Order: sequence, then C-alpha cells, then structure tokens
Amino acid sequence: MTVQDLKSAYFFAFYHEPDDIYFAPGRINLLGEHICYKDNKVIPSLSFGIYLLIRKNDEKCVKFWSLNEPEAISLEFNQLTSPLVKSWIQYPLSVFADFITLGLNLNDGFDILVWGNVPVTSIFSAPNALKVITAYALNNQLGTNFKTTNFEQIGKETEHEFAFVNSSLREQQYASKILKDETLNLLCHTKPNDFLPLKMEGVKIIITNTHTPHRLDAAADKQRKDDCLLVVEQLSVVRPLKCLTELTDVELNSIEAFISSPVALKRARHIVGEVQRSSVAINALKVGDLFLFGQLMNASHISLRDNFEIVSPEVDAMVAEAMKIDGVIGSRMTGSGFGGCTVSLVKEEAIETFIKRVGAIYERHTGIKNHFFIAEIGDCACKLY
Repeated sequence: MTVQDLKSAYFFAFYHEPDDIYFAPGRINLLGEHICYKDNKVIPSLSFGIYLLIRKNDEKCVKFWSLNEPEAISLEFNQLTSPLVKSWIQYPLSVFADFITLGLNLNDGFDILVWGNVPVTSIFSAPNALKVITAYALNNQLGTNFKTTNFEQIGKETEHEFAFVNSSLREQQYASKILKDETLNLLCHTKPNDFLPLKMEGVKIIITNTHTPHRLDAAADKQRKDDCLLVVEQLSVVRPLKCLTELTDVELNSIEAFISSPVALKRARHIVGEVQRSSVAINALKVGDLFLFGQLMNASHISLRDNFEIVSPEVDAMVAEAMKIDGVIGSRMTGSGFGGCTVSLVKEEAIETFIKRVGAIYERHTGIKNHFFIAEIGDCACKLY
C-alpha cells in the first residue's frame, strides 16, 4: 500500500486529510530463544512494520481505525484510562493511559488510522511497534519532548492490565533506537545493551509462515520454566547460581550429575548452549562473519527441537528443506514455538529457488500453502511526512 493509498483510506475514514504520517519497524529474533526467559537476543529492525496517520480533532475524543482489523472505535477522554478486552486498540490505548498518568492534559482529540504490512498480532512484534509509534506520534503532536529512551517505559506500566501480556522493556528499544544496518543485542542481567553492525549486502531475511498456529499451552510453558528452576536449585548446592545463563557448557558438563531429571538437563543444555551461541554470534557480527552467524542459527534450531522440544513437525520440515538449498546461510524456528514461523538468511540469487522449492515441498508434505515475507534491515521509528 502506498502513502497515497493510506491518505485516501484516512480521508474515507475521517473525511479529511491527515496532518502527519509516522512509521515504526517490526522486528524478528534472529538468535537467542527461550534463554532463561531473559533478554539474550539478537534483534534487527525490519523494513516493514506499522504506519500511523494522525490529525487533531475538536470533538474531545480519540478515534481509532485500523486497516488490518475490523474494529474501529471512538473513546472520550475519560475512557482512555480503561482497558479494552481483546482489542487491537489496547496497545495504543495503553500509551494514552501512561501519558495521562504522567500528567498530560488532553485539550484536543485525535483521529488515528493505523496500517501494518504485517498483522498486528504477528511474530514481528507489531504490538510493540504499535505502542512505540503511538508514543512517538503523541510526543511529536503534543510537544511533550520525551526522549526515545522514555518510549521503553511508556505503555509498560499499563501493559499487563491493558494488553494482558508482560513483555520485556528492552524489546521496545528495537523500534525506538535501532538505525539501519544495526541490530540490537539484548543481554540479560546487568550487562548493557549493545548495538551491533549488521551488514547484509546481497542477503535478505526471509520469514516463512507455516500457517500452523502456536499451540503452546500454559502447562507446557510452566513445565519448561519449572525444569529450569529445578536445575538452578539442584546445581546451587555445588555452585552458587541465580540463573542458568550464568553457566558455561564446560561447567554444566562438570556438575550435571547433580541434576536428577534427564528432561530438565536437556532444557539446561539448550539454555546454556544458546547463551554461548549468542555470545559467539555477537563477535561474528562485529567482524561481519554472516556464515558463522548462520551456522549458529542452524545449531539453535536443532537445540530448540531436541533439547527444549518446542519445534513442531511442520516448522522442522520447513527448516530442513531450507538447509538443503545453496545460498541459505542459516535457518531456524522463531518465536515461542509449537508452530508459527521460521526465519532464514538467504543470498539474493537463491531467493527465487528458496521460495519455489521450500514452498512446493512443504505443501506436498503437509498440504499447507505457506507464505513468505522478504525483509531488509530497516530504520527506527520516525516521522515520514
């Protein structure tokens, strides 16, 4: 959809032109999955995300309209601090609520239209992008002069109440700070965030949707967390330990006999191994070694499948076919697991072959037609027009 298309849609919705257009990127996690449920991740901004068109109105209300979702709603000022259950509007609404909590007095209402070239509920963290771009736009429209570092906090305090999720503060940094050709390394504990070079000349990020929904239930999620906690508890007898991310693989091997559960040991092997892979990946990016980075992605997938056991057969089949193609640097599952999507680094000359071969083989084996997103590295949140 072009900018002119968005302007036309805005006029159709509100009968006047927008004053300004903003954009925040989506993101994808290239490496570092389920690491002690902390922030050991390597996250680039993508070239697609969420667009927000806005104009002040004199109706003492805020109108929300999405081109991705069927729901449109108008809220009076006194309704902006009350959650909406199971609505996409919960994400921008949480931002309005925090602005008001911070002392903002609204004098004008707004007409807001959003469109994402990925679904709002997708794996590309569009909800975070939607919150960041709402904060960015409000900051600009109201002249509140918050720094982009404040955007990590805005919407966070009310996030659980409004959106019924509890994501990391630092996950929002990808949209508010990362520049083109950078990726964010999110480290756990007290280590600082590290913005790394991500030069991908001649290489694209391909996200493949298996069209198998995430099937992770609360019991399976809790069991994996309990397994990790059991390992920490049992190993603390011989080695002071707060989190598995503190261990090296050599240390784990030397004291694994103190772990009573073979399943819990497998979970620990993934956690410890993924931390090590992330560390090696950071150094690989610093020297521009995409080949090594791709090998680490492949190893991460195998560990998620064999040790953490969250890879569905459909996703595993997709990655297996991808790894057979010349020009695929690395491929792995991404997200919470039990279905969902894969992410692959693919040389430009291999993209057509990748889509045709992986798509055809996957459909033949599963009867499911998948969908491919071809992405480049994008910029941080900004005002476009």
